[in-house]
Amino acid sequence: MAFNIITKNTVRERFPNAPRPDIWKDTEDKDWNNWIWQQQKRIKSMDQLEKVIHVADDEREAFAKSHESFNMGITPYYASLIDKDDPNCPVRLQSVPKGGELVILPSDMEDPLAEERDMPTPGITHRYPDRVLFYTTHNCPVYCRHCTRKRKVADPSSSAANKQLEDGLAYIEQHKEVRDVVISGGDPLSNSDERLEYILSRLRAIEHVEVLRLGTRNLVTLPQRITDNFAQMVKKYHPLFIHTHFNHPKECTREAFDACAKLADAGCVIHNQMVLLKGVNDDPKIVKELNHKLLMMRVRPYYIFQCDMSQGISHFRTPIEAGINIIENLRGWTSGMAVPHFVVDAPGGGGKIPLLPNYLVKHEGKKWILRNYKNQQFTYEEP
Repeated sequence: MAFNIITKNTVRERFPNAPRPDIWKDTEDKDWNNWIWQQQKRIKSMDQLEKVIHVADDEREAFAKSHESFNMGITPYYASLIDKDDPNCPVRLQSVPKGGELVILPSDMEDPLAEERDMPTPGITHRYPDRVLFYTTHNCPVYCRHCTRKRKVADPSSSAANKQLEDGLAYIEQHKEVRDVVISGGDPLSNSDERLEYILSRLRAIEHVEVLRLGTRNLVTLPQRITDNFAQMVKKYHPLFIHTHFNHPKECTREAFDACAKLADAGCVIHNQMVLLKGVNDDPKIVKELNHKLLMMRVRPYYIFQCDMSQGISHFRTPIEAGINIIENLRGWTSGMAVPHFVVDAPGGGGKIPLLPNYLVKHEGKKWILRNYKNQQFTYEEP
């Protein structure tokens, strides 16, 4: 009997290469595929942006009024995913300034998750009993317009100097209740391999630290960063989990597939944390398509985050019902592996609060009346 063998390359063929814009048509592959070149050639000005897309008046005005407070930065690779003629392109909305950024609501907060309040030493946020967030850099390949850390990301004055890193490592070493460390930023993969390995090796040498996590969007915005050398290096520090941030199927390219494959082959477990963004992914069909593609990339959909109450991103925020509706249209209609947790990271530092559709119809004594995804009712009776 003949079997149809589906290999990684067969699956990979379903993912398109990023289409290179005209201004980079003559760039040599060795440069285009070099993550340092990509960082150096980031689009940071309106003159550069106008060579890639047809800039709308709203975008031009928003850039002029916002770039001093929050930089624009777009890698050539991520810019290649932008529809140059569509102001509502989901990649464009995430990377190019819009007028909505200039609106600051009375309810908006500079630090909505109170990360600074729960910072016992600079660079460490210790909110949950057994885990900490370790801030290692201010830099990102792309400055996402929906960023919840605008107060410090892209600001060189917030850079994690060596003393801050050493103080953070000392804090973790002294606090034996910490078993889980999330290495974050900015984007920690903006650090060199050598600096990252120093951080990983120091953390792995701490006996009570069991789990390491890298929070990075490089898989989405700069997949060239995942080199063979980097993948070989991280093998030494397991268990090492990767938390990444795909928001739309358009970001699932062959380059992203290959970057995820290198990490998965190196033994990393990869989770996705999608942020619910109006006009980008607030549609159950888009989220289902994204999550199916992620699973083919060996990335597990982990969280859908309600957009935070950060300053200047209210135009991205959806009603909470939109997230609940997405879960309602995933649960039962597709594999449970494709159904993430929908959470609100509570303003003021309350932590992640999961929200679900209500599947409990009634509770009478030992009888529980439940409904399924088709709204059919069933009775579960306790002994």
